[in-house]
Formats: sequence, structure tokens, C-alpha cells
Amino acid sequence: MQLKNFNWPTEFDSPDVPGSGVNMQKSTLIKLEKACDIANMSFVINSAYRTDAHNKKVGGVDGGAHETGHAVDIKAVGSRVRFIILSALLQAGFTRVGVYKRFIHADDDPALPQQVLWY
Repeated sequence: MQLKNFNWPTEFDSPDVPGSGVNMQKSTLIKLEKACDIANMSFVINSAYRTDAHNKKVGGVDGGAHETGHAVDIKAVGSRVRFIILSALLQAGFTRVGVYKRFIHADDDPALPQQVLWY
């Protein structure tokens, strides 16, 4: 898949398995590209696809959206940047968003509850 805003698949790899970024879902990547275009900025991906082992290591939710390739954590430091990224993610169609002090989680896992926002 060709992405203009990201180094795919490497940027989406689980740190323990090089090349595993190919497990990202196309729907997630399309929305992510759209969000970058809306925000008119590049996003820095802190975490994307995770193997079960890496997910456990970082304390991720068992069976969560990172393990299915439906989730990304985007670096977001500062209230203005956080607002721009959050707004763009919602406009791009993400319906599952978590806002944290230094990153924003976005996913589109259809198997999980929709239209949710957590912090």
C-alpha cells in the first residue's frame, strides 16, 4: 500500500517483529491518511500494530485494537496540537479515540464499542 504521510509498513511495525506493520488494516490507514490531510500536518506514530507478546509487555488491553491492526497512538504534545489532531481524526471517521497527556489513541475496530472517547 502506498502512503504519502507515512513510511509504510515500517512505521507501523511492532518493535519485536520487523515487517509486522503489514498487519495494519487498510481501513485504518486510509482514515489516518485522510486525518493528516485534514490537519495539514504529518503525524508521528508512537505505536501501531502490536504482537500479543509486545502488547502484554507494554500493558496493552488483551485482544485490543492494536493487536488486530486497527489502532495507532499518535504523538500529541500540547493543547493546540492535540486539538488539531483530535479534530482531524473525528472528521476522518475514527469513532474510537483516547486522549492522553502525550499521545492520542485512534482506532476503527468494528468489533469494539463505537462512538467512544476516553482520557
